[in-house]
Amino acid sequence: MRLWSSGDAQETQSGENYVTAHSHFDQGPPGAASTSRSVDYISSGVPNLNGRSTTLREFKLAELNEATKNFDQSTKIGQGGFGSVHLGVIKGSEPPFDYIQVAVKRGKNDPNVPRQWQTEVDCLGKIQHPNLVKLIGYCYEQHGNESHRLLVYEYMANGSLDHHLSGKSKQHISWPVRLNIARDAAICLKYLHEGMRDNQIIFRDFKPSNVLLDENWNAKLSDCGFVREGPQEGRSHVSTLVVGTTGYAAPEYIQTGRLTYKIDVWSYGIFLQQLITGRPPAVQKNSEIKSKCTGWVCCCTCAGKPNTTVDPKLGNEYSERSMQKISFVAEKCLVRDPNLRPTMSEVLVMVTEAIALQTQQPL
Repeated sequence: MRLWSSGDAQETQSGENYVTAHSHFDQGPPGAASTSRSVDYISSGVPNLNGRSTTLREFKLAELNEATKNFDQSTKIGQGGFGSVHLGVIKGSEPPFDYIQVAVKRGKNDPNVPRQWQTEVDCLGKIQHPNLVKLIGYCYEQHGNESHRLLVYEYMANGSLDHHLSGKSKQHISWPVRLNIARDAAICLKYLHEGMRDNQIIFRDFKPSNVLLDENWNAKLSDCGFVREGPQEGRSHVSTLVVGTTGYAAPEYIQTGRLTYKIDVWSYGIFLQQLITGRPPAVQKNSEIKSKCTGWVCCCTCAGKPNTTVDPKLGNEYSERSMQKISFVAEKCLVRDPNLRPTMSEVLVMVTEAIALQTQQPL
């Protein structure tokens, strides 16, 4: 069982379709001026927190070598585009200073890693939320020509949602738990879109492998390496190269590179469909990405039709009304016109209603 996901893991079912902007990560399309206030990249490896206070710990490489048994294969719990992830044990920084388990993400030798490392540290150094995976600290050391960039996170005992939905896990996630996961994710996206005092944050790569679960099955978003600040006041969008995962990226973003918070709403709609069906979005290989919704949209809201696409692992252990409500929310999120998609505040209200329906209606 994989206990922790780096979020950008290429071993997930949709990982082979991963799209990145390589060394041009934060640049706009040719001829287009970026309108975002992107974080400054400091090549020295020193995090740029713009003067904001932070509780991030700065680790020495020797500490993390000891914590992970020199990154022994036996401690490896994940592999992603950024690098490998290892389970480690460190001494807590607060009384009673007990030893705690952590997930240590070690950057590989790749031109994309410095930018992603910097963005992750800058983002999680400024933003803290109960539904964001906590970044405990970071490490940057230069030894000769070799740079070491590492990130230390809280350990999420139940791993990624993708792991459980893919069938690799022996643990069954019930419909009520899936609803709570949907609510937690909506709360976090709402906060990023609407709760930031200074600016709006767009996640850009929301998907089940970036949703991690703690020991109580509470959901937290992970992997902020591709987050981007939203448009400044008076601007309608930010122009960027497209990054994200095919099957989850919004069609208008794929086609134009224009970034608004509504692309996260689209991704959330795909995420809800996956909660319903237990299956990842179908993406045709070696073909242009289609701008319409995936072909396995849940049909459980259609009158007189059986729930043929509902995850068979759920059996009959769910409220029909609750299932219909979530399917309705997914459809709203997947409207082609981004201006007609709901906000995450509106989505959260509807998901909360679905939870109430599950509670009220006997199975």
